[in-house]
Amino acid sequence: MSTTPATPVPAVPDTGPLAWFRALGRDGRRAFVGAFGGYGLDSYDYQVLPLGLVAITAYFGITTAQAGLLATTTLVVSALGGAIAGVLSDRIGRVRTLLLTVITYAVFTVLCGFATSYETLLVFRALQGLGFGGEWAAGAVLVAEYCAPRHRGRTLAFVQSAWAVGWALSVLVSTAVFAFVPQDLAWRVLFWTGALPAVLILYVRRAVRDAPHAAEQRANSERRGSFGAIFRGGLGRTTFFAALLATGVQGGYYSLFTWVPTYLKTERGLTVVGTGGYLTLLISGAFAGYVTGGHVTDRLGRKKTFALFSVLSAALVVIYTQVPAGANTAVLFLGFPLGFCSSAIFSGFGSFLAELYPADLRGTGQGFTYNFGRGVGALFPAAVGFAATSWGVGGAMVFAALAYGIAVVSLTGLPETLGEELP
Repeated sequence: MSTTPATPVPAVPDTGPLAWFRALGRDGRRAFVGAFGGYGLDSYDYQVLPLGLVAITAYFGITTAQAGLLATTTLVVSALGGAIAGVLSDRIGRVRTLLLTVITYAVFTVLCGFATSYETLLVFRALQGLGFGGEWAAGAVLVAEYCAPRHRGRTLAFVQSAWAVGWALSVLVSTAVFAFVPQDLAWRVLFWTGALPAVLILYVRRAVRDAPHAAEQRANSERRGSFGAIFRGGLGRTTFFAALLATGVQGGYYSLFTWVPTYLKTERGLTVVGTGGYLTLLISGAFAGYVTGGHVTDRLGRKKTFALFSVLSAALVVIYTQVPAGANTAVLFLGFPLGFCSSAIFSGFGSFLAELYPADLRGTGQGFTYNFGRGVGALFPAAVGFAATSWGVGGAMVFAALAYGIAVVSLTGLPETLGEELP
């Protein structure tokens, strides 16, 4: 009696909607949860300032220019924090750096609630920026090193979508706090809720670790975490244009979302509670944009995705802020596409920047370029604050559209990296 060998059944590729998550493996999924939570709470701790800005302005009796400086200082210092965190993640590891950044932004957000003067608040907010800038640099690289190339864009896009989740949470908490707590105290309570990340710290310490293959590559490199190395040879050109791209995208984004709550209250005549519905559509669009943008960048390519959403974001900023008085319903519904496009543009950052640098310089390169963009891009919301004194907040938003134009120009100096293995 003879037997015929069974014909092997070819493996069916996993193409389901969560294939990207299953492909990470157990350790990769834990890293994803840690990075997602860290970035979501990073967003929450950042957004409590814009949401409390009107109350803070009234409490300390400051001008719109001084209010804008609070946001700008956070972003400028975040550039330093991101650069430091990038170097640290290449030297001491992604997970350790992630923990340090979360602890930093949580502690100083809480301290902002105890500020006794505008100057004290400015200092605490600046120090909060150190952790705020560093978290994404560590978390995005951590997850990127667990990803398969075909899923990298959408996986990092889901990490980026945590920003919308944290933002939504901050709006819900803000609406409740201002509804039940007097305005002079409400903004302080908002900052005190910034202690939420303490829960995440416990999880990251116990469950998350660096990708073994990437850790081994870094350990065997003499130049790991070398800040000067990202400016030498071919990497110098890459660093320049990647930093310019991040400047344009984040200059437009932070101009818009630093001033939208103030715009809705002062120029559209809405109450603190009344802005909730407007911000809900804006944030819903942002979440949809983050997730959708990840699929677009894996199909269309990194550069085309950045160009597409830069142009759309610039156009929508102008339309949103120039709607005639009395047409608040139009502003309400324009919030969704505005949130969608201005957030979808971020979906490719985590994958694109990781693909531009080798393992021993990946954290340093990504940390510097992304957060340089935050720091220099911070000049744009400051410009809106200064120009708003004569043009109004809506008119001053022309600076946001200008920033997106800079992003488009930067793409001429960068390569397409779609489908590439991490170098």
